[in-house]
Amino acid sequence: MNARLGEPLEETSETVALNFARARHAQIAWAATPLSKRLQLVRRARALIADRAADLAATASAPSARPVREALASQVLPLADACLFLEQNAGRILAPKRLGKCDRPIWLAGLESEIRREPCGVVLIIAPANYPLLLPGVQALQGLAAGNGVLLKPGRGGSRAAAALACILIEAGFDPHLLALLPESEEAAREALGLPVDKVIFTGSFDVGVEVLASLARRAIPCVTELSGCDAVFIREDADVAFCVEALRFGLRLNDSATCIAPRRVFVARRIAERFEAALCDGLADASSVASVPTVVKLAPLLRDAVENGATFLVGGLDHRGGLRLPCVLNDARPHMQIMHAEFFAPVLCVTIVDSDEEALDLALDCPYALGATIFSADLAAAQKMAERVRAGCVVINDMIVPTADPRIPFGGRGRSGFGVTRGAEGLLEMTNVKVVQIRRGRARPHFQPAHPGDETLFTNWIVAAHAHGLGRRLAAALQVARALLARSLHLSP
Repeated sequence: MNARLGEPLEETSETVALNFARARHAQIAWAATPLSKRLQLVRRARALIADRAADLAATASAPSARPVREALASQVLPLADACLFLEQNAGRILAPKRLGKCDRPIWLAGLESEIRREPCGVVLIIAPANYPLLLPGVQALQGLAAGNGVLLKPGRGGSRAAAALACILIEAGFDPHLLALLPESEEAAREALGLPVDKVIFTGSFDVGVEVLASLARRAIPCVTELSGCDAVFIREDADVAFCVEALRFGLRLNDSATCIAPRRVFVARRIAERFEAALCDGLADASSVASVPTVVKLAPLLRDAVENGATFLVGGLDHRGGLRLPCVLNDARPHMQIMHAEFFAPVLCVTIVDSDEEALDLALDCPYALGATIFSADLAAAQKMAERVRAGCVVINDMIVPTADPRIPFGGRGRSGFGVTRGAEGLLEMTNVKVVQIRRGRARPHFQPAHPGDETLFTNWIVAAHAHGLGRRLAAALQVARALLARSLHLSP
């Protein structure tokens, strides 16, 4: 791989299939490399990420022309933190787990069992456009640390960031064929999905995710899917209104609202609703922007449907010329409105006034997406109880989005938001297959012997002795087991 930092690789005559073949061959030796040596390369990569942080941030912000400082904070820093997490924890997470004797059934005496984690093989990562460095970067590093080869298909505009990361990994000492970059095109994704890869990590929309799953199902290829969200925000009556507005403003502004866990649906307690709405109007008054044509095309029908069904615009909205003023806040939004169960990347909030936590939770369940959620409350105990009932992969209390960048945290959703996780210990384990190795010591194998009359009684009493209620009943059954075993041993003796 000869691309310089920040430059996408030029497409050559090498096909996607050839990249896969090379990754497959390189992965065999890589899987046999001790984990400690793999993590040494991760450590070198982290140092190079630090040395070239600004350049990396420039490649990550290039598709959207967002400020480099934003990419430094939202992509480069958490990527480096993810490397450090692997260095410090991958050995423990991936280490073989030997099962002890205490929970082993007595009838399996002499059996030793060990659970091992082995790399999947070659993992295909289909990345999104909104975080072109962080999301595929963490997934690729976890895949490599676990011993896999990786095919990376960047999202739209993400080739520069992917190439920059690949150059750093090669300079750190990774085999150039272990991380194969594919073109951004849909054709490349389809071709890669037709290969016998061992696992797919897909981040994107629900509709495309369904197509990916359908293509893999016929060959039973496992897939982790993160399929966007329509996140709920719960503002309890004891919440600090000004603080909530500040958080929502941040959530709408971050990455131009192109964040899968950006706030979309706000359920606010009636007691503070009037103050909240006034503060929200003031807080967003100076944040106006013009929507792009694709955004207008997608959102205009949803907004019209909401207005026709009783919602009103608090901030922004559709103008008489068919344009869309952002940010946009809809008041009196109800669950049956299309916009309340849609995925989109735009600074749009739908506000629903509720009379209780119970009502808020019930209304929130109407949405099929369940990626993240946020709760604002001065009563942490009550907020934690509420969080237990929220249907989402991650619930943040009194903050917005940023805590999910913790490298220890697994990230994934439910329902139309997908299944499986990336990042954290659980994300690393997703890059592996489980293998169990069992050793039976000694020569006693009574189960090898043919069945004998009375075995049904023996097994029935054994089950009662081990699991039934009542000490007396269990002791009586144990006595019957002892007698049956004695009789069986005498029968088997020469």
